[in-house]
Amino acid sequence: MRKLWCTLAATFLIAYPFTTSSAQRRENERLENAGSVLEEILNVPDDIPSDLLGKAECVIVVPSVVKFAIGFGGSYGRGAMTCRSGANFTGPWSAPTLIAVEGGSFGLQLGGQATDFILLVMNPRGANSILRSKVKLGADAAAAAGPKGRNAQASTDLALRAEILTYSRSRGLFAGVSLEGSTLRPDNGANEDVYGRKVTGVQIVREGAVQTPAAASKMISLLNTESPNNTSDPVSLR
Repeated sequence: MRKLWCTLAATFLIAYPFTTSSAQRRENERLENAGSVLEEILNVPDDIPSDLLGKAECVIVVPSVVKFAIGFGGSYGRGAMTCRSGANFTGPWSAPTLIAVEGGSFGLQLGGQATDFILLVMNPRGANSILRSKVKLGADAAAAAGPKGRNAQASTDLALRAEILTYSRSRGLFAGVSLEGSTLRPDNGANEDVYGRKVTGVQIVREGAVQTPAAASKMISLLNTESPNNTSDPVSLR
């Protein structure tokens, strides 16, 4: 029996590094995909209005959300969330925290296709809520389908009303989409895989506890180039 336990222990010790490496590689690929999705969407003519991106405190990119069938159906995806650094969200974009999105309502909109999502978090309250706990869109945080077009001037009122603006891309089509009823939550297990230690979304994004990993460099560089400054009313950031 002792020999058996020794054999099992040795097998675990040999296999564990490979398991850890595989999980880290998977999450790094997710970060790379998030950067590619963001780049592609920011390069289409009728994309996210620049004035809304300028007023966003955080950006969430969830590549390839897929539909599954359990009961009435649902959807599940993982992505990355980055926020402007600094006490008042006025600094460069932070290292990303991994995020999970789950829900039944938007599963019906996917039509069996993998769909990319981008969410703009428009105020500090929405940002801090998502970083700390599970948030249900439409209940815990006001959400709305985001408008398109770089010069969408009517978007100002929408930004003032909604905490989170949501967009989707499926079959090459990019549009604002309602995600009410879906939930967002920190994926701290994935964060541990990426950063090699237990670290929360708040520590990553708000406290600067880690450096941006190489896999996320495209995503963060794009945002620092496309939206280097927070153009929100300073009073709203206090």
